[in-house]
Amino acid sequence: MSETDDVGLFCERAGEYRSAVSRVAGDELPAAIARALRERVVRRLAAPADLPPGWAPRGVELITDAADIAALDGADGVLTACALAIAETGTIVLDGGVAQGARALTLVPDYHLCVVRADQIVRSVPEAVHRLAAAVRERRAPLTFISGPSATSDIELDRVEGVHGPRTLHVLVAG
Repeated sequence: MSETDDVGLFCERAGEYRSAVSRVAGDELPAAIARALRERVVRRLAAPADLPPGWAPRGVELITDAADIAALDGADGVLTACALAIAETGTIVLDGGVAQGARALTLVPDYHLCVVRADQIVRSVPEAVHRLAAAVRERRAPLTFISGPSATSDIELDRVEGVHGPRTLHVLVAG
């Protein structure tokens, strides 16, 4: 299959997990981020300190100290990149690398806006594990696999979202 097919499959599978998925051209990414945050009324945004230039929209207060859980709890959302994404499962993987921040950054705020570049989408879990192996070996990187918003079920099997992480996951697929 081609990269385009993998991108389409990822978008479809991520959507099946109740993630909001938007495809944008690479040069439209800063405007798409600003639009998503404006629609969600995000005024205080948690983000990694190494967020790419142009990603943080004007008029939004940035919280970049992931160690301050109280500040993260007061954030309206979080914006990150990812290490890669898996087409077959609709899963995003974070490894604490560039523009991803510490693990707490993506677990505390109720809304997670994650940017996935089309060239970061791999077909399968084994391919993802192979691509992530170096980060784990060399940096001892903790891996976080995200398949949709945080969800669990109570004893009656009623789905409850947002108990163990963000209630809303919005994925911008760029490229």
